[in-house]
Amino acid sequence: MADIKATSLGGVPKGTTSQRPTSPAIGDVFYNGTLGCLEIYTSQGWVANSAPPAVPTINSVSQSNSASTYAATSSASIAFTPGSGGGLPNSYTVTSSPGGITQTGSSSPITVSGLTNGTSYTFSITATNNFNTSNSFTSSTLTPSTKPQTPTIGTATAGNAQAVVTYTAGNTGGLSTTYTVTSSPGNITATGLSPVTVTGLTNGTAYTFTVTSTNANGSSVSSATNSVTPQNTVPVDYLVVAGGGGGGYDNGGGGGAGGLRSTVTATGRGGALESQILLSPGTTYTILVGAGGTGSSDTSQSNTNGVDSSISGSGLTTVTSFGGGAGGKNSATPSIRNGGAGGSGGGSWRYSTSYGALTGGSGTTGQGYDGGSSNSGSGTVSGSGGGGAGSAGGVASTSSGGAGGNGVAVSITGSSVTYAGGGGGSGESTASGGAGGSGGGGTGGTRSSTNGANGGANLGGGGGGVEYVNGSSSTVYGNGGSGVVIVRATQAAVSTTGSPVYTTSGSYHIYKFNNNGSIVY
Repeated sequence: MADIKATSLGGVPKGTTSQRPTSPAIGDVFYNGTLGCLEIYTSQGWVANSAPPAVPTINSVSQSNSASTYAATSSASIAFTPGSGGGLPNSYTVTSSPGGITQTGSSSPITVSGLTNGTSYTFSITATNNFNTSNSFTSSTLTPSTKPQTPTIGTATAGNAQAVVTYTAGNTGGLSTTYTVTSSPGNITATGLSPVTVTGLTNGTAYTFTVTSTNANGSSVSSATNSVTPQNTVPVDYLVVAGGGGGGYDNGGGGGAGGLRSTVTATGRGGALESQILLSPGTTYTILVGAGGTGSSDTSQSNTNGVDSSISGSGLTTVTSFGGGAGGKNSATPSIRNGGAGGSGGGSWRYSTSYGALTGGSGTTGQGYDGGSSNSGSGTVSGSGGGGAGSAGGVASTSSGGAGGNGVAVSITGSSVTYAGGGGGSGESTASGGAGGSGGGGTGGTRSSTNGANGGANLGGGGGGVEYVNGSSSTVYGNGGSGVVIVRATQAAVSTTGSPVYTTSGSYHIYKFNNNGSIVY
C-alpha cells in the first residue's frame, strides 16, 4: 500500500481515493484529495463528512399488496440504492405522482400506501441530511390493481322463460371488469351491466341468481337474489273504477259512484274479491279510464251517467266497471225523476204529491250500491243521495238532502285509498245539501248557494245534486269524477302509453292510469 501521510490537523490521514485505509473502523476519518473532502467511514462505507447526501438510485417499483384480494386502495414498494460520494443521509422520502403521496424511511425499500387502483404512478426519491436534500430521480410507471369488489345484489323479476336481475357494481379494482349473472339451478348465465335479462329459463321452475364480477386479478361473487318462478303468463292484480254519475237538477239526487272492481282488499257492493287476470307477455292490453258524467242545470239539459272503465286485450275477458248512474232531476219524463242505474245507482229526485215516491237507481252486483229513494213519510222535498261502492245512498230528511253512499278503501298501491263515494242530494229551502260519500262523493247544493260539488277526480265519485233558485242563471251542477285503473304485478311492464304513474311497493310494480293508455308485459 502507498504511504499514507498524516496531516498537520490532528494526525488525520490523507491521500487519494485509492489510498483510503484498507481496514477502517466505523468513525475513522480520511482527507480524500481525489474528491476534495473530509470523509468518515460509516456502515454504508466512506461518505463525505460535511456534505449533502448523494442522489439515490431507484432500482424497482412493485405493488406490495396482493392483487388477488380486493382492497379499496393499493400500496407500492420502492427499492433503491443509496448514492455514493455525498454525505450520510438521515432519511429518504418517496413521493408519488400524481397525488403527491409521501412516505419517509431510513433504508430501502420504502412502502407508499393509499394509491388509487387503476391510476398510473411514477415515484421520486430524495435523500436528506443536516446539510441539504439531494435532487430526485423518477421511477418507471406502476399501475396498481386488485380483484373487483363484491357486487351488491338487487332483485330478480320473473318473465316468460326469463328473469331480469338487478345489482349494484362495486369498485372494479382498477381493471376492466365483466359481470356475469348465474342461475340456480341450471347455471344459465348472462353478462352485462344491471339490469341483466337471463333467458332460456324453464317456466314453472323456481330460480335464484348470483352476480360475479371478474377482472384479470380474480372474481367476487354476490349473495343470491330472491326466488322467482318464470311463467308464460303474468298474474296481474287490478283496481278498475268507472266515472261517477252527474248530479240531478232542482232538488236533484246525487250522482252514483262509478263501479268498483278489485282483486285487492275489497271490491264493490261487498262482493268477493275478484281473481287476478293472466296476461300474455308481448301482448298489448288497452286501458280505458271513464270520464265523469255531467250534471244538469235546467229541466231541458240532460245529466248523464259516468263512462265505463275497462282492461281489454287479446285472449282476455274484458274487465269492465260501469259508470255511475245519474241523479234524478226535475223532468217531464217520469223515468228521469228516478235515479239512473249504473255501477252505483243515482239518487232519486224529491218526493212530491204530484209524482209520489220515486226510486233510486240500481247498482251493479260486485260494483256498487243503489241510490237513495224519496221518502213519502218525511214531507221533504230534498234530493236523495247517490249510491257508493261501499254503501247505499241516503234518503233525504226535512233538514238535509240524502247523503251519498260511502266508497271502498283499497290498498293496491301499498297505501289505503278510498274510492267511489256517492254524491249527496240537494237540500230544499233551509235544508242543507247531503254530504258526499267518502271516496270522492260531491256534496249536494242548497237553496242559498245552489252549488253542487263535483265528484273526486280519478276516484270515481258521484256529483252532488243541485238546487234551483228562481231567476238564477248561476246554478252550478255537480259533475261526476273521472275513474281510475291501477294494475300491479311482480314483473315490470316492458312498455306503456298514457303516462301512467309508476311506483313500487315491496315486490310489486304498480301502474296507475288516470287517462286512457295501454300496457305490455
